[in-house]
Amino acid sequence: MDPRQNTRPVTVGGLPVGGGAPVTVQSMCNTKTWDVEATVAQCRALKAAGCDIVRLAIPDERSARAIDRIKEQVELPLVADIHFDYRLALMAAERGIDKIRINPGNIGGPENVEKVAKACRERNIPIRIGVNAGSLEKPLLEKYGHPCPEAMVESARGHVELLTRFGFEDICLSLKSSTVPMTIAAYRMAAQTFPYPLHLGVTETGTEWNGTIQSAVGIGTLLSEGIGDTIRVSLTADPVREVSAGIAILKAAGLRRGGVKFVSCPTCGRTEIDLIGLAQRVEERVRDLDRDITVAVMGCVVNGPGEAREADYGIAGGRDKGLIFRKGQVVGTYDYDRLLDALMELIENSEFGTRNSEL
Repeated sequence: MDPRQNTRPVTVGGLPVGGGAPVTVQSMCNTKTWDVEATVAQCRALKAAGCDIVRLAIPDERSARAIDRIKEQVELPLVADIHFDYRLALMAAERGIDKIRINPGNIGGPENVEKVAKACRERNIPIRIGVNAGSLEKPLLEKYGHPCPEAMVESARGHVELLTRFGFEDICLSLKSSTVPMTIAAYRMAAQTFPYPLHLGVTETGTEWNGTIQSAVGIGTLLSEGIGDTIRVSLTADPVREVSAGIAILKAAGLRRGGVKFVSCPTCGRTEIDLIGLAQRVEERVRDLDRDITVAVMGCVVNGPGEAREADYGIAGGRDKGLIFRKGQVVGTYDYDRLLDALMELIENSEFGTRNSEL
């Protein structure tokens, strides 16, 4: 993995983004923001899932007026997502929002941008400039003929210049496309062009299965190159699932530890137990354990024992039976129907919880 880029840091509600800080995971509520009770409940669910920053849609004054009541009940940093009406950004700033997502070019003339920049600068509120390939400015589409990475970076440059003209530098950038290769290319160019933290994401990726794959490829590629300071996995699904996918991507990229790492082998003709069913049940049981451990479920004697011994806990299948390992030592042999419970009893009764612990 390439070294992380040392972007200019910003602070979102006390949480550092950029400057070498750990990569954070974001999501966005799909509640009506003016429905304070529902929005607070979803923010809490996102926090419990491991979310670091939550964005709220602010399409009208009714939603903006709810921000301070939501903040009173939510511990996570909150971002106001605003389009077209600069006055909503001012209201959000007055009510204590931690960050604003806006396109300075679509909120009116420079005088409106100046008002928003001044309000945010006085309160140390960063602004994310969100460039989307599907909503590029008409002059750029006429210049380039179609959405492309060059047009996206030029759009970002224009928005940045609007803010910096008024002395505002606490900027984050996103350059999202629904096409993974275009997204990757745009962020690579942005990383060479701007010093600001980059908010990674592939937009409009679809439902959970397809969206997770596209996000893993797009976000994971960039993270492996040292690009990116915060991520959002966009799914047509419960926002909690976005957080789970985001955390999994960070773990796969080696950028986040903690929690259970689960590994299992693919099935083949040597497998003599219901490995798919067993692996699914084990993964479900260990998913929410607050333990920094590796759990392996392997199907046969070829790779099973060796792989399982490398894990903190493991199962290696046999014919209607299986071996259970702990830190490379065989604990016992159990019938298939007992393997899951025996494994969980061993994990839950163990005194160690990290991969570095000794027996």
